[in-house]
Amino acid sequence: MTRWEPNARGRLQLAALELYSEHGYDQTTVAEIAKRAGLTERTFFRYFADKREVLFYGSGMLQERLVEGIVAAPEGMSPLDVVGASLEAAAEPIEEIRDFSRRRQAIVAANPELRERELIKLAALAAALTDALRGRGVGEPAASLVAEASMAVFRVAYQLWVGEADDSGETLTQLIRQSLAELKAVAAAD
Repeated sequence: MTRWEPNARGRLQLAALELYSEHGYDQTTVAEIAKRAGLTERTFFRYFADKREVLFYGSGMLQERLVEGIVAAPEGMSPLDVVGASLEAAAEPIEEIRDFSRRRQAIVAANPELRERELIKLAALAAALTDALRGRGVGEPAASLVAEASMAVFRVAYQLWVGEADDSGETLTQLIRQSLAELKAVAAAD
């Protein structure tokens, strides 16, 4: 093996997805992932803390993008519209990795440990959104309610997006808009 391999992180992620799909998450080892990627275990641990994190890499970047979207939103927008715009902006890079997202979601859905990790990720995102909304002057409980609702909107839209049978359907951004509109309609009806 060479000392430096281009796109090691991507190769490790792809190898992990393949092995998790073939053998299951629990039956796959870090050594097998590294071997499939043509890298060493040491290289694996340079990029990921454990085999779970291969599926959750990017959560920090997603959080940053969401928070930046809230901070950059024009004044005068409602908190829900601010978060909606932020979700749409964060969806753009995710839309570029649809196949990966579908495969990843199937693996997460099949494993209770990974589903729990996914919920922890969503809770961390909601907490970051709450803080960003507070920074815009949104008080409590509104900041927490909007942040939690926005994570539900994102989760529903994402599930619809990865669950579509083909790529001719709607984009993640469109599904976020529709889910947010549905939430607003339900809230207004009450």
